[in-house]
Amino acid sequence: MAQLIFNNVGIVGLSAAVPKNTIDNYAQTDYFSATDVKDIVDKVGIKERRFAPADMCASDLCFAAAEKLISDLQLDKDEIDLLVFVSQTPDYRMPATAILLQHRLGLGKHTAAFDISLGCSAFVYGLSIVYGLLQTGGFRKALLLDGETRSRIYSPKDRKTAFLFGDGGVAAILEQHEKFGPSYFSLHSDGSLSDLIKMDAGGYRNPSTVATLTEKIVDEHGTIRSDEHGYMNGSEVFNFVLNEIPSSYKSLLAFSNNTNETIDYAVFHQANDYMNSYLAKKLKLDTSKVPSCIAQFGNTSSVSIPLTIVSQLKDKLMGRKKLMLCGFGVGMSWATAQVNVEDCHVSTLVEI
Repeated sequence: MAQLIFNNVGIVGLSAAVPKNTIDNYAQTDYFSATDVKDIVDKVGIKERRFAPADMCASDLCFAAAEKLISDLQLDKDEIDLLVFVSQTPDYRMPATAILLQHRLGLGKHTAAFDISLGCSAFVYGLSIVYGLLQTGGFRKALLLDGETRSRIYSPKDRKTAFLFGDGGVAAILEQHEKFGPSYFSLHSDGSLSDLIKMDAGGYRNPSTVATLTEKIVDEHGTIRSDEHGYMNGSEVFNFVLNEIPSSYKSLLAFSNNTNETIDYAVFHQANDYMNSYLAKKLKLDTSKVPSCIAQFGNTSSVSIPLTIVSQLKDKLMGRKKLMLCGFGVGMSWATAQVNVEDCHVSTLVEI
């Protein structure tokens, strides 16, 4: 079991950017009846989502979030020695988007920069990597960027995914400081379940062709998508969550010598409202400690945990707070962390 402890590393500030373009889920009746739409939206609890326009990438959202945070914290950009970009919707297949952002943000050539491609657990995975690198003492400050334009990879004609996904980008500044104390991480994966959330074509195993881009009916329910649209087996994903997440969460809670009472906030990946409500009940969590932004932004994949913090916990992270962060999804991959924050700056949400 990958359980890790890092000492004296933490998050100094967080910011987020979302597209101005707001999608009313109840109005998405082009391919489904109004009755079906209402039933689906009421169940998943996603009333609105943000969609990036065609000329906006995940990096643009992260750039806006990073510029806001650096300005708010009045940081000297020369102190940022590490930039990590998390996304499964990068600008290009190559080069790495982190390299482009290093230049665009005006960071020095001394900055180490690289990408992480993972999915819904990736913010927590990214934190673990940055915590580990900062603990070596070779970096002063790190910039963790996480952005997704998931709206582009799912078919609007697939009722299982058409109402779920939205776009956003976040930025976090991290540094070494003894005030943070120990942080705890638990990382997991199960590739035997990789078909539960997947895009079959468009990569190097199955390159793009006219056939892979052609939409077709794929099941007896009339679902329409191409091989380059993502798909999800919702019922089996739910079973995966039931089987793995509560035990993983409780295990890390015990590993970090905490209880539900000593944790200030538990922030879960925003998959859907029903699933997260179930998790809170299963784990016997006080719902006031479980913030949610699913209704306003939908499932933004790995962006969802920090986006929830920015949109729901601004001005609530003053003083010392203990957070449990839990991401899970595509892979299948899941990760939980108990991190401490102290007087953490949370910027006002940016809309672009």
